[in-house]
Amino acid sequence: MNQNFKTVLRDDFELAEKYYAILSAINGLQLTNREIQLVAFTAVKGNISNANVREEFCRRYNTTSPTINNIISKLKKMGIFIKEKGKVKIVPVIVLDFSKELILQIKLTHEK
Repeated sequence: MNQNFKTVLRDDFELAEKYYAILSAINGLQLTNREIQLVAFTAVKGNISNANVREEFCRRYNTTSPTINNIISKLKKMGIFIKEKGKVKIVPVIVLDFSKELILQIKLTHEK
């Protein structure tokens, strides 16, 4: 059975948030909205290590730097964030180009 849905989103950040929310739901990750926002923002920006990028996140989502640090710690333990060359980034296998249209195909099957 096939179903098609189309959602129009404002910008790269909103598209990334929707993608990571779906990824979280499908894989039972139980990420909070703020965690999804940080993952999405980091994916779009490339990393969350630079002070100006952190400040931008805090302004955009009305949060604080200590909150970011707590989330980063949790997401590193989960394997979603990695530290590469001194920068905190998303594990490359789940990073997409959110400036382009995104088509997802999700296949749910019964256990055999």
